[in-house]
Amino acid sequence: MALFFDFLQFFDQITVEIPDKMEYNDTREIKGGPAVLNIVLVEPEIPQNTGNIARTCAATRSRLHLIKPLGFDISEKAVRRAGLDYWNMVDLQVYEGLDHFFEVNPAPDLWLATTKAPRDYTQAVFRDNCWLFFGKETAGLPEGFRRQYPGRCIRIPMRPDARSLNLANSVAVLTYEALRQLDFPGLSGEGEMAEKGRSQVL
Repeated sequence: MALFFDFLQFFDQITVEIPDKMEYNDTREIKGGPAVLNIVLVEPEIPQNTGNIARTCAATRSRLHLIKPLGFDISEKAVRRAGLDYWNMVDLQVYEGLDHFFEVNPAPDLWLATTKAPRDYTQAVFRDNCWLFFGKETAGLPEGFRRQYPGRCIRIPMRPDARSLNLANSVAVLTYEALRQLDFPGLSGEGEMAEKGRSQVL
């Protein structure tokens, strides 16, 4: 039990860095190499989801963009704990709103994840350095924003009486589909199995 609390205290000490000034970065260089994808969360509300998504971004060399208002403070313990010690691998950008985002990032190659979309994500053609947008947990992406890009709205198939998937799960599904189409650039596709008779913690 003491080890568990030491573990939590370690992650509570992690700091999440937010740049003072946003600038469009067409070099796409992030920590550890070139950015492959851009994950954009519009007004996320639940800190644990954002922390989990940050870990996904770190593992996939994706840049994480948060658009205010946020339902939490980015320095909250719940955010840091969910992201574990991957935060130092995340390239994080925070914007005051959608208008601010598009001022900084002109004409992005974007896709909008929404349950309202008429087609599923397998019909989309994802290109290198594209932008995947996800809305808040309780309401999704703003209707006005969706209507601006009707041909760029995609959904994840699910049973008709299910409202939606968890936000972090949705991000993982679309992120890895985009990476699959791009042949997982810069990512390791091979692991090493444990020797016979020896256990291995994954």
